[in-house]
Amino acid sequence: MFCRNCGMANPDSGQFCSKCGQPLPAARTLPGPTPVPGSSFATPPPLAGDAPTSGKAIASLVCGIFTFFLPASIAAIILGHISLSDIRKSAGRVGGKGIAITGLVLGYLGLTIIPIMIVAAIAIPNLLRARMAANEASAVGSLRSINTAAMVYASKFENGFPSRLEALGSATAGDTSCNHAALLDAPLTFGRKTGYIFTYAAQFPEGATAPIISPKAAAKGCTAGGASGYTVTAEPLQRNTTGMRSFFTDQTGVIRVAGTGETATADSPPIQ
Repeated sequence: MFCRNCGMANPDSGQFCSKCGQPLPAARTLPGPTPVPGSSFATPPPLAGDAPTSGKAIASLVCGIFTFFLPASIAAIILGHISLSDIRKSAGRVGGKGIAITGLVLGYLGLTIIPIMIVAAIAIPNLLRARMAANEASAVGSLRSINTAAMVYASKFENGFPSRLEALGSATAGDTSCNHAALLDAPLTFGRKTGYIFTYAAQFPEGATAPIISPKAAAKGCTAGGASGYTVTAEPLQRNTTGMRSFFTDQTGVIRVAGTGETATADSPPIQ
């Protein structure tokens, strides 16, 4: 190779002139050796788009889709970590990193949600049973309140028992009369409280078809007649949701109970 500056002959592999030190023209690039199978020449990695997807990454994603099953979540996490490790070590020869990460995320999400679902599956029925038990206890307490209010009404106004449940409530604050005795709170006088419906039925003397006002009651300002007896039933608003059992009481003050699906009557066993 001759130097273009001074004409000095230089070896073909030289980069600078041995005489004047000027850069020499680039040497002609010769084709490199062709790799032979079994030789030490490294095979260039394939292009990113040609790399096959890791089967473990795909398996991780599939398991992650069924993440609501605990074994599937665990398998998604294990396969996801293994596939990511294989992808890193492959130097681009294996793809599917995004699929593996998706499987990992779904797997860890399943491990977070499944315990919550298990706790909810155990707690919700217990909470429902506790609420029904509380509603039933409240219904029994309400029947006792009705019995007490009816007795006070009969003693105070000497008009017998109230002919309707609303007569035990009050129209305005401080208003007490035969029609509004102010002996019960408003929800109960309207016949609905804590998941139960209360049905009040007045009983009249033999031969009477309507309430009769006694002379003593009329002297106390009563404008509506009373009853000789009454019955009250308490039924769940939504059976097996707000309550399971039904209850019955009358002027005797005894509270009776019936099991699931039955309506309590005067022949039902008394509550224990």
